[in-house]
Amino acid sequence: AARTRAPAGLAEGRRERLNRPTEADRGMPRACTEVEAAGPGGAAEGEHDREHVTSRSSALPPGFTVGDHPLVQHKLTRMRDRETSTATFRTLLREISLLLAYELLRDLPLEEVEIETPVCPTRAPKLAGKKLCFVSILRAGDGLLQGLLDLVPSARVGHIGLYRDAVTKQPVEYLRKLPDDLTDRVTVLVDPMLATAGSAIEAVRIAKEAGAQDVRFLALVAAPEGGAAFHAAHPDVPVWAAAMDERLNEHAYIVPGLGDAGDRLFGTKHHRSED
Repeated sequence: AARTRAPAGLAEGRRERLNRPTEADRGMPRACTEVEAAGPGGAAEGEHDREHVTSRSSALPPGFTVGDHPLVQHKLTRMRDRETSTATFRTLLREISLLLAYELLRDLPLEEVEIETPVCPTRAPKLAGKKLCFVSILRAGDGLLQGLLDLVPSARVGHIGLYRDAVTKQPVEYLRKLPDDLTDRVTVLVDPMLATAGSAIEAVRIAKEAGAQDVRFLALVAAPEGGAAFHAAHPDVPVWAAAMDERLNEHAYIVPGLGDAGDRLFGTKHHRSED
C-alpha cells in the first residue's frame, strides 16, 4: 500500500481504495483497502490509513474506487439475484446510490457562515460554491439519480440520452439537456453499468464540451475492460462503483453482473412471474 500522488483534476487528499486477492476471487462481491489516492506512475512513500477485506487490485485502474461498505455489498448481492422483484431492485439501487454518493462527495469545499442557534450566535460550516449538478445517462441512470437527489435535493439535474448500437456497440446520442453553467459546478454523471464504457466515455465528453471541469462518474457495477477504456479516455475523471466484476461476455454484458439494469429497473423484462 502506498501514499501516492492523486490523479490530475482531483482534490488533494481524496481517498482511493485498491484491492488485493481474497475469497472474492471465487466470485464473491468485491471490497477494498483504503489508501491515499494513487495516480499513474505514483511512487510509494506512506502507509495505510485503514484496511478492509479486498480483492483484484490488478482490475482497478487509477482513479477507480470500489465501495466497501457492508450495506453496499449486501444490497448489491440482493440486486444481482434474478429473483429480486422490480420494486425491490428499484429501491435497492436508490439506496446504494445514496451510500456511494456519500463517499464520492466527501471532499466538497466548505465555508463558515454566521448563524444563530437557540442558544447563541456561532460560526458553522456549509457547502461553498455553486450547487452541484447530477447528470443521468438515460435511461438506467435515473435509478442512481434518485438516491443522489435524496442526499443533495438542491442539485441541478441534467440528462444525456445515449443508446448502444446493437451491431457496432458504439453509443448513439438522442438527447442532451444540461444546465448552462457547468464550469464552476461539481458534475456527477451516473449510469449503473460500466461495461464497454462507450456510453460513459461519450457522456463525459459531452459534459466537458458543455463546460464541466470537475467531473466524476458513479456506476453500480463495472467490468475491467470498461474501467480501462474509461481511464484511457478520461484519466482526469474519477469513478466510484459498488463492484468491479470479472469480465465482459461475447454480448458485452458484465459477468457475473446483474443483467440489464434498465430492464430490471423499469420492469420491461420480467424476472419472476409476479413482477
